[in-house]
Amino acid sequence: MYQKIALAIAFSPRMEALIAETKKLVDIFNSELILIHVGVQTPELEQKLAEILKVRGMDPEKTKVLWKEGKPAKSILRTCEEEKVDLLIMGALKKEGFLTYYIGSVARKVIRKATCSVLTLIDPKVETTKFSKVVINGTQLDETPFVIEKGLEFSHSQGADVVHILNEIRLYGLQMATAGEGSEEDVSTTRRKLVQEEIQYVQQILDGLDQSGLKINIKVTAGKWAVELARFAQSIEADVLIMGDRKVHTLLDRLFPHDLEEILMELPCNLLIVK
Repeated sequence: MYQKIALAIAFSPRMEALIAETKKLVDIFNSELILIHVGVQTPELEQKLAEILKVRGMDPEKTKVLWKEGKPAKSILRTCEEEKVDLLIMGALKKEGFLTYYIGSVARKVIRKATCSVLTLIDPKVETTKFSKVVINGTQLDETPFVIEKGLEFSHSQGADVVHILNEIRLYGLQMATAGEGSEEDVSTTRRKLVQEEIQYVQQILDGLDQSGLKINIKVTAGKWAVELARFAQSIEADVLIMGDRKVHTLLDRLFPHDLEEILMELPCNLLIVK
C-alpha cells in the first residue's frame, strides 16, 4: 500500500514514540523509510537519533535520514515530492488556539498542501497504537469511493476490529422531505427512504471491495458532515479517522472553516488523509 514512508521529526520528547509508531507501519508495508528533520545538524543530534534508531531496531539499509534547512512546512513538502513519498507521518496537537490555527502550524500546513497521504498522530506511543476502531468518511463526494477503498486496505493491514463508515442525509433533501403538509407517518417514511438511499450508496461501493475479516458498520447522520464525523469519532474513541482531501485551501477557508478545516481545528483522534 505504501512503498515509501516519510516521518517528519523534531528533537522533542515525542520523537521516539513517533519513530516507534512509524517502524510498525514500515514493517507492515515493507516500506522504505525517510526521516526528515528541518533544522540544524550537529554531531550530538546525529548521535541521539542513531541511538534511538538502534533501540527501535530500524534497518539502516532501508532508512534514509535527510537534514534540511529552510521553513519547516515548505521543506517537508518539497522533500516528499522529490523523494516520491507515498505516506508522510507527523505528530500534531489535538487542539490549537485561534492565533496558531490562523497562522497555521507546520502540521496543518503540510496536511493542507501535501500531494501524498498524511497520517497525523496526536498521541504517539512507544508501545505503538493499535488502530482497532476505524472511522471512514462515506459522505457522497467525488473522492469517496477512493477513500473507502484505501480505508479498507488500511484497516485490513492493521487488523481493525470494527470499521464505521459515516454518510449523511443531505440537509436539503431532509428539508424537502419535511417541508410538505404530509402526515407525521409520511415524513417518517420519506426520512427512512433517504437513509436507505445513503446506505445503498455506501454498500454499492463496498460490494466491489475486499471486506473479508472486517466488521463494517454503515451509519447515516443528519447534519453538517464534517462536524458529525468528528463528533462520532470522538464519541466512540476511534483510533483513526480516514478521509480524503482534494480541495485547494486558502486563507478564506481558514477564516470561514468548513470540511477538512473544521476537522483540523480540533482533531478528534489520529487522522489519515488519503490522496
